[in-house]
Amino acid sequence: MDLGLKGKRVVVTGGSRGIGYAIAEACAAEGAAVSVCARGADGVAAAVERLKRHGGLVHGQACDVGDPAALAGYVDAAAAALGGLDVLVNNPSGFGSTDDEDGWRKGIDVDLMGVVRATWAARPHLEKAGGGAVLNISSISGVGPSANIAYGAVKAAVIQLTQSHAMTLARQKIRVNCIAPGSIEFPGGVWARRKADAREVYDRTLAGIPFGRMGLPEEIGRVAAFLVSDAASWVTGQTVSVDGGQNLK
Repeated sequence: MDLGLKGKRVVVTGGSRGIGYAIAEACAAEGAAVSVCARGADGVAAAVERLKRHGGLVHGQACDVGDPAALAGYVDAAAAALGGLDVLVNNPSGFGSTDDEDGWRKGIDVDLMGVVRATWAARPHLEKAGGGAVLNISSISGVGPSANIAYGAVKAAVIQLTQSHAMTLARQKIRVNCIAPGSIEFPGGVWARRKADAREVYDRTLAGIPFGRMGLPEEIGRVAAFLVSDAASWVTGQTVSVDGGQNLK
């Protein structure tokens, strides 16, 4: 299926691995020009080289999404490198899983304000392009009660923010949607680490997924590519859970 992404210019924050990389790759495979950022320069460089295999324009830059000036600078640099901006994917997480000052600070500075600030920075570029799409990555932890209190609360805020931005940016022809992933496993990710270090938690979570397995980043990437594409031109303000039924328990 041709999603209409060929020639689109896509920026993905937190895009060097896992869900962010899978989204960037799905868009690149559809013919989009893509830019990714992450804190680690080596990870960004490796991601850029892998994305180049799809034959399109690729840009990458090390950036701490929790740093307001660095984030704004990255979005502007990405837009300059790609020749404009049609799509912003907000995929940052500080993984603030502890219910203390540090956990809340990480969640608010990165998971929430990273979305707010990147959208601020991207908006002029999207408006210059005549409209576009913003996709926020939340979590099913933000859909209902969560044992990870700080993480769940900020991810819930991202869902509400998605709805508010969808309403306020519609006049500028900017669509805003959200994906709430379930438990996604990939090398070096949270669930790979828990499988090795906290097997009881891993097994208990796995038992709560009706399909009997963890999700894959690519399964988020394919839904994301649809939501930011012209094929979803009448979809805005929505949060799609991609979790194999995990949140049905």
